Amino acid sequence: MVLMIRLIHAGDHKLMRRLNQWNAPGWFRIWMLVATRAGDGWLWIAVGILLAWLGGQEGLLADASGLGAVIVGLILFLIVKNLTGRERPCATEEHYWAKLLPPDRFSFPSGHTITAFCAITPASLYFPALFPPLLFCALSVAVSRVVLGLHYLSDVIAGVLIGAGIGYAAFVLGGGVL
Repeated sequence: MVLMIRLIHAGDHKLMRRLNQWNAPGWFRIWMLVATRAGDGWLWIAVGILLAWLGGQEGLLADASGLGAVIVGLILFLIVKNLTGRERPCATEEHYWAKLLPPDRFSFPSGHTITAFCAITPASLYFPALFPPLLFCALSVAVSRVVLGLHYLSDVIAGVLIGAGIGYAAFVLGGGVL
């Protein structure tokens, strides 16, 4: 187990160093900055409003499941983040072009990614046609956190797994049927 953690950590640092030195094209930089800011919660609030407005009863159920999942996800994220105490990549090495300040000191797991997948999982299960654009948005948020030097790859992978798991549980507990 310790060897596996060391290998993950080494891979995370290698990728972080490559990304931190990458002179990304301007369009990609803008996409990543917009994605990370949208992942602050604005995008998921907008999706929730649209589902409530246009989705009828199922939209309200998707919103309730998503909101419950996000609340549980944020609580779990705060507990795990403080228990692990993993420093952010930007505390280890300065990023070449992104100068965003992190919202807190610790890196693992990614709260933005947990929130994204807590929000999109119930919405996608209630409205399968929305899955591709919602997944694109959530993955954009997750990738942006790594590219901008705010998280390691393993932080966002854990965020995807935790968020999707909590989102699925909220869907099932909310009465969703597959």
